[in-house]
Amino acid sequence: MLTDFARRSACNPPGARACAPRRVARIAAAALVLATLAGCASTRYLMQAGVGEWRVLRARRSIVDVIDNPKTSAGLVRQLGEVREARRFAWQKLGLPDNDSYKSYVNIGRRYVVWNVVAAPEFSVRPKEWCYPIAGCVTYHGFFHQRAARSYARRLKHEGYDVVVEGVPAYSTLGWLPDPVMSTMMRYGTDELVAMIFHELAHELLYVPNDSPFDEAFAMTVENTGLQRWLAYRHESGRFAEFERLDAADMRFARLLRHTRDRLARLYASAIPRARMLQEKQQVFARLARRILGLERKLRVRAPVYDRWIREGLNNADLASVGTYYNCLPGFERLLEREDGNLPRFYAAARHLAREPEAERNRQLCRSPHSKFTAAENTAS
Repeated sequence: MLTDFARRSACNPPGARACAPRRVARIAAAALVLATLAGCASTRYLMQAGVGEWRVLRARRSIVDVIDNPKTSAGLVRQLGEVREARRFAWQKLGLPDNDSYKSYVNIGRRYVVWNVVAAPEFSVRPKEWCYPIAGCVTYHGFFHQRAARSYARRLKHEGYDVVVEGVPAYSTLGWLPDPVMSTMMRYGTDELVAMIFHELAHELLYVPNDSPFDEAFAMTVENTGLQRWLAYRHESGRFAEFERLDAADMRFARLLRHTRDRLARLYASAIPRARMLQEKQQVFARLARRILGLERKLRVRAPVYDRWIREGLNNADLASVGTYYNCLPGFERLLEREDGNLPRFYAAARHLAREPEAERNRQLCRSPHSKFTAAENTAS
């Protein structure tokens, strides 16, 4: 699934393709819908998830019909035309599933389709998990209504958790249902739209319950190489250079956040008195805010997601999901390189790793938070 954290957060001037980092918002919402397929402990939660997904599926229309409708705007016709091409490319050239997903379109009528709640204890950077019968345990709880998400977030805050609510433009039901292209996906630009589709189809190809870092890093690797090959196929490789530039900005912010996360983990593991720990926690987050603003100036970008985090008050939940997207990504990139960029072999190798115990997967794929942190981020202020 994709949240606004997962889309690029560092924005260029108006008219640019999207924002960086693009992955903070990409917390998968698959569990939200899969919970409706097998039951959930909370009847109210089950009902809102089931009704929300039913409304999405009921409102979808064939992309062909939307394109042929004379009332459809020229811009939407163009984007959906590229979606059709990219969908064929996905299964013909990338070996992604050829099913009914992303062959229909639905106008959601709001900015996001789902809102995810992410929480972490007051003195922990390990996110709270919610467990579902099919999807396993994940580090987010999704709602089709923003008011319900914020109400639940307030309840968690009252229980002492650090909490953040993030909007989600797209999610995957892992092939259980025919996922449509959503209007919420269209505002990020065509390249990001195609990248999202590759990402979500990768989840349908391989998904490991209870291991979001593995799942998201695998899908991000497929997304990145898929977009690069898609643009080369269309003789538009120059556009990938801009994608890579924004991706590099993503990584600079991610390294900074991961360094802070590691520092807080050491603080929370210490035996200092609670009052002092709270004071030092506040100091760490104040320093992080200054560094984020300094890195924005250094890179000459604007990061609206992080700017919002700063306005609302940085907390453990903001950092908890960072590792979900970045810790295992270098390992998957190395695995793809080891297989000489051959996607079928890469998929086979990833499936082999998926059968290994989680500790072994982490040993082979996931780096420590310090591994890619550089002095440039450490001194940004």
